[in-house]
Amino acid sequence: MSGDFLPEGTLRGLPGPLPRGERILWQGAPTTAGLLVRVFHARLVVLWFAACALAVASTAGSVQRALMLAGPTVLVGAAAVALLWLLAYLTHRSTVYTITDRRVVLQVGIALPVTHNLPFAQIENAGFRAFTDGSGDLPLRLQPGLRVAYLQLWPHARPWRLSRTEPMLRSVPEADTVARLLARALEAHADGAMAPVVVARARPAGEENPGRLMAAE
Repeated sequence: MSGDFLPEGTLRGLPGPLPRGERILWQGAPTTAGLLVRVFHARLVVLWFAACALAVASTAGSVQRALMLAGPTVLVGAAAVALLWLLAYLTHRSTVYTITDRRVVLQVGIALPVTHNLPFAQIENAGFRAFTDGSGDLPLRLQPGLRVAYLQLWPHARPWRLSRTEPMLRSVPEADTVARLLARALEAHADGAMAPVVVARARPAGEENPGRLMAAE
């Protein structure tokens, strides 16, 4: 969604203008590579088609015939991975995660964008799982009695938490920094204090590694 079509005063990733006194601490989106591998399981798809190609080739009596038999399977596998990459890229492009000093906002959805507002008062705790590429997942456990439909959130939900859905910031770049920022903001809210004065540069169109933090002036 382009900022040119948002109501006056509205920032990308938010349903409306920020209330007076509220500040954005960070904005970002999931990485395409992380979504491709950990959400759409591209590695398993590659292994599956590779195994099928080897099984077909093993029945051939010569190298040339093996290549002829395995070729269509390899092409179908490549097409499947390309389709998964496209889904991962579109998810990356259509998602905006926002952390303010009062709430977490998830704007998600490729065809039909949906915005989920999660005030800190509704968040019981937040988890963190880091990956070797520097990205990470931040699941948010909501207060008892608060529920969000799992299918409405997916893939921005913690896997297999169906009875008590946990919204999750998926494959966040520079995840350790974002996790510390969110932890400080939640602690500040619990203590009744103001969150740290840190803001984030909004992602330019096409930027693959959003969420860069910068000190407030």
